[in-house]
Amino acid sequence: MAKAFASQGDLTEKKITFDEIGEGLYAFTAEGDPNSGVIIGDDSVMIVEAQATPRLANKVIECVRSVTDKPITHVVLTHYHAVRVLGASAFDAQQVIMSNAAYNMVLERGQEDWDSEFQRFPRLFEGHESIPGLTYPTTTFTDQMTVFLGNRRVDIKQIGRAHTAGDAVIHVPDQNVMFTGDIVEYHSACYCGDGHFADWGQTLDNIKAYDVDAIAPGRGDALVGKEMVNAAIENTRDFVESTYRPVQRIAARGGSLKEAWDAVRAECDPKFADYAIYEHCLPFNVARAYDEARGIAHPRIWTAQRDLEMWEALQG
Repeated sequence: MAKAFASQGDLTEKKITFDEIGEGLYAFTAEGDPNSGVIIGDDSVMIVEAQATPRLANKVIECVRSVTDKPITHVVLTHYHAVRVLGASAFDAQQVIMSNAAYNMVLERGQEDWDSEFQRFPRLFEGHESIPGLTYPTTTFTDQMTVFLGNRRVDIKQIGRAHTAGDAVIHVPDQNVMFTGDIVEYHSACYCGDGHFADWGQTLDNIKAYDVDAIAPGRGDALVGKEMVNAAIENTRDFVESTYRPVQRIAARGGSLKEAWDAVRAECDPKFADYAIYEHCLPFNVARAYDEARGIAHPRIWTAQRDLEMWEALQG
């Protein structure tokens, strides 16, 4: 390989921030690393996103224990990616919830995705020896479900494909706060390697229609206040469109993956080069955009070997 994947050299520990974004609602963020959310009910706690390993999940638990001693009873996974779910065992929750579409991704590509992400991003898998295996849900849903944490209502909904086919958002009506997973990011590149570019914009519109007061995004700072929420939604839209448009033009004239890569760099580097994990995401984003633009609707499975072959093609 001409050079390694960007995140193979990203070995610096990130600073953790734990922000209250509504009464009893928290965002666990870490400078562009995967975020988690915390929803405290009357008598129990729900976690949103489980981190990549039990070691990282325990950092979330430490933050939870700084604000409540209520038991953690639910873990909701907004989608399936190894860095989001393999820490779930640390929470020892009674219910692990994901959409049926996300569960199907575990069945279809669970181990392949784990192997692929482990190769790409070694720092996030420190302590991987404690992962007991793939994370499977105890509960799945289609379209939507509601969980009551005592009197606190939590709505878990699929409102459109974007980052993956299995994406779900979590809305807490009493505070009008949403946890969006990787559908929305803030000053962090979107990972689009399993994405649905043509659907993403409408899904952002569906989130915008809730007119929420705060969002815990997939990566980046907590978004508090409508101005910051809307800025992040539109910034995410710009990132996704700026990736897909140039690839569509290249694909329409029968151009190569490498040409698509160069076109995306020309469009996105001036705007997004300083975003967290930008260099990590870009090759996978271009490859998926190139597939979708050529009519491959269902994202192909990433494997450790396919990662290397794709990267060689782009470095050629």
